[in-house]
Amino acid sequence: MSFRKNNLNRLGNTVSVTIPRDEQGYVGRECPEPECEGYFKVKPGTGLTGVDLCHCPYCGHSGSNDTFFTKDQIEYAKSVAVRQFVDAFHRDLKTLEFEHKPSGPFGIGLSLKVQPGAPVPIKRLREQALETHVKCEGCTLEYAVFGVFAYCPDCRSHNSLQILRQNLTLIRKQIELAGTIEDLALKGHLIEDALENCISSFDGFARESCRVRARHSGDPFSAETLSFQNLPRVANRLRKLFGIAFDKTLASEQWGRAHLLFMRRHLIAHKSGVIDTQYLKETGEPASLAGKRIRVSPEDVTELLALIESLGTGLLALLPAA
Repeated sequence: MSFRKNNLNRLGNTVSVTIPRDEQGYVGRECPEPECEGYFKVKPGTGLTGVDLCHCPYCGHSGSNDTFFTKDQIEYAKSVAVRQFVDAFHRDLKTLEFEHKPSGPFGIGLSLKVQPGAPVPIKRLREQALETHVKCEGCTLEYAVFGVFAYCPDCRSHNSLQILRQNLTLIRKQIELAGTIEDLALKGHLIEDALENCISSFDGFARESCRVRARHSGDPFSAETLSFQNLPRVANRLRKLFGIAFDKTLASEQWGRAHLLFMRRHLIAHKSGVIDTQYLKETGEPASLAGKRIRVSPEDVTELLALIESLGTGLLALLPAA
């Protein structure tokens, strides 16, 4: 009796396993760097084609695509491969089955039956839900990450400016909404909130832009902890850390207006909008304003939106590559 491994031979030395996509068409990825192991997702069919290279959106590590499988995907693939091997082996064993019926009054019959065993369980694979979905403006890859800011897994461009512009678009809609409200108190609150959102969005964008480039600075720790809520102060720090002239990203008059609006936001956030001596010292506005409440108009916020976009593009043009 010979054992023919027809099914095993057809299976070959390798087993191909397709990693299933989630309900939105994404496939999970995991950074292979032990200090990172960040989880993210990409949508196959979008982005670059014919490139066997992936970049971690969190730490920027680059490597071939087959090094970014998640631990769950690897366990899933192993279980599928074992199932295929066991099933092929069982089918080959089935070819050994025979039955010789007894003949004559005292004949002895012989038979061999292969009983199926319990199927090898397939490891359950379920991709995680992530917080931010991004379509890269550079290569059109659709990907998802924890947090907000990230490198594109395909082209490695950083999405900080893209996220800033998306936030500025939302703030423009907030100003439009304020224009439809008759309640003056509520309208004023929305406008002041829009001003705060402008500067918070820029602060988050600029902090992240410097953080991912901190290794190029004279003091990486300081570069990772910059605050962008006081323009002249941070311009001095950027000059020392990166050797760049951030204050030259705008014309002198525009820089002054941006600084003034940033300081008005500071009053709203920390002083209930009441003008104090520090504000007067920072802005050079008349001393007679002390103790009065600052006023912010929709035109102020619209003006700041344009200034912030110029500050953002100007900062990235001055900083080294991420």
